[in-house]
Amino acid sequence: MNHRTMNTRPLRTLTRLTFGNTASRIYLGLVLAVAVFVAVDALFVSHDDASFAGVWLFFLAAPTVFVFFLGSSMAGADTGGPAWFVYLALVVSVLVQACALGWFSQLIRGSRHGRSAHPQGT
Repeated sequence: MNHRTMNTRPLRTLTRLTFGNTASRIYLGLVLAVAVFVAVDALFVSHDDASFAGVWLFFLAAPTVFVFFLGSSMAGADTGGPAWFVYLALVVSVLVQACALGWFSQLIRGSRHGRSAHPQGT
């Protein structure tokens, strides 16, 4: 086994877990739909007061996004840090959760399809 194959296998597995199953795709589609809603609300709808549409993105990215915010506040940043950090925290949180959903659905599917710890039945 060459060095290049050994390095691409974990990356392929993470990509498959994050994007290659139904649960992750539904979650990512929901996040994308909410992000489009938030963008349209922020750019094209005028409000007399502040809009709370962006809160839905944080609900979908919770609880992992709050780990990033906790880390930034421990590092000394003000309330969530700069805007680029908030956007990056949202994206990374959503991807981590999509990967976790993929792993969990694979775990459930594996036990449902009759896989056992002893393939020979012994």
